[in-house]
Amino acid sequence: MNQIQEHAPATPTLKEAFWYWLKLGFISFGGPAGQIAIMHQDLVENKRWVSEKRFLHALNYCMLLPGPEAQQLATYLGWLMHKTRGGLIAGVLFVLPSLFILIALSYIYMRFGDVPAVAGVLYGIKPAVVAIVLFAAYRIGSRTLTNPVLWGIAIAALVAITLFKIAFPWIVLAAASIGFLVNRLQPQLFANSGAHKASKVSYGKAVIDDDTPTPAHAKFNCKTMAKFMVIGCAIWLTAMLLLVWCYGWDAIFTQMAWFFSKAALLTFGGAYAVLPYVYQGAVVHYAWLTPAQMMDGLALGETTPGPLIMVVAFVAFVGGWGHSVFVNPFAAALMAACIVTFFTFLPSFIFIFVGAPLIESTKNNLKFIAPLTAITAAVVGVIVSLAVFFAQHLIWPTGVSFSDGLQANIDAVSMVAILMAIVLLFKFKLSVIKLIAIFAAGGLLYQWFA
Repeated sequence: MNQIQEHAPATPTLKEAFWYWLKLGFISFGGPAGQIAIMHQDLVENKRWVSEKRFLHALNYCMLLPGPEAQQLATYLGWLMHKTRGGLIAGVLFVLPSLFILIALSYIYMRFGDVPAVAGVLYGIKPAVVAIVLFAAYRIGSRTLTNPVLWGIAIAALVAITLFKIAFPWIVLAAASIGFLVNRLQPQLFANSGAHKASKVSYGKAVIDDDTPTPAHAKFNCKTMAKFMVIGCAIWLTAMLLLVWCYGWDAIFTQMAWFFSKAALLTFGGAYAVLPYVYQGAVVHYAWLTPAQMMDGLALGETTPGPLIMVVAFVAFVGGWGHSVFVNPFAAALMAACIVTFFTFLPSFIFIFVGAPLIESTKNNLKFIAPLTAITAAVVGVIVSLAVFFAQHLIWPTGVSFSDGLQANIDAVSMVAILMAIVLLFKFKLSVIKLIAIFAAGGLLYQWFA
C-alpha cells in the first residue's frame, strides 16, 4: 500500500470532479466542521487530489473570510484543480441540493406548520437548537480564544449586543480595530491564533502536493484580480438594478437583496456568525418573520445538507410568503429564496476568484490575520448571545416577569430539554443529526401524550 502511495493518483477530470461535488452537496451534513471533515477525508486521505498542507493553507484563508467557510473551501479547491469553471461547479453544487431541499421543507412548514404532529416535532427540536448554537460558540471559541485579550473581546461583544443592543457591524469594526492596535503592541499574541496545524500522518503523494508548483491559473496577477473584481461587482450591480427597476427600492425583494449582501460581507467566523446579524435585521428591523419562526428555520437548516447559512433561504421564503408580492404566495416565497441565496453566496465566489491567487503565491501576513482573529473572537460572544436569546424565548415563552419572580411562566419541559441537549452534545459528543432526530421524536411523543 505504501509503495502505491509513493506515486500520485491520476489527475481528476472535470467530469469526475463534477460528480464528486454533486455527491458532496447531498451528504454534507454536520455544519461547517462536519463538512470540512468530509472534504478532508475524501480529498486528502482517500482520493489524494490535494495534500493536507495545501488543504489547510486554503482553509486558513477561508476561515478569515466573511461567509460560509466550507462552501468557500469547496470553491477554492475546485478552482485550484480546474480553474474558474471548477470553482463555479464546486461552489454551486455545494449549495444547490440544500436549496431545493430547504425550499421543500419551508413549503411544508408554511402550509402544515400548525398541524399538531408538525408542531410537536418543532417543539422538540427547539431546545436542541439552543444546545447546537452554544456548541458552535464553544467549537469556535476553543480554536480562537487563545489569550486573555481575545477572551476580553468575546465577553465585551456579548455584553455589547445583549445589554446595549449595539448593532453587529459596529462590533465587527471595534473588534478589528482592537486586533490591529494590539498586534502593533504585542504581535506575539496573534502569532499562533487560528492556525491549522497539519497532521504528522502521511497519506501519500497527492495530485496537488506540498511541492507541486503553483498552477499557471493560480499565480497572482494584478490584471486577473482586477478582472474578477470588476466582473463580480458588475454582476451584483446588474442584479440589484434589475430588482430596483422591476419592483422599486422599498420592495421586499430589493430590501432582502441589499440586506443579505451586507450580511455576506460583514459576518466573519463562519455560518453561526451570520445568525445574530440576520436575526437583528430579519426579525427585529424588517419583521419578515418571528423569533419562533427563526428558531424553526435554524432547526430545519440543521437537518439538511449543505452550509448552515442556507437558513437565509428559509428566512426569505417565510418573508416572501407573508409579504406576498404575487397572487400566489408560494411564487413570491420561491422568488425571495432564490434572490437571497444568489446575493448571499455571490461575494464568496468573488472572494475566492480575487483573493485565492494571492494566497497561493504568498504566505499569510500577521498584520492581516490579527484584526480578523479579533473579529472571530467577538463572533464567539455574539453567538453566545444568540443562544441566550433563544433559550429565554423557550423557557419564558410569554416573557420574563421580574415582578412575579423568574420562576413564573416557566416552560419547565423546554428548560429540562435544553439541559439534556447540552449534556448530550458536550459530554457524550452526540452528532447533530442524531440529536435533532431524538428531540424531534421526543417532541412528537410529548404532543401526543401531554
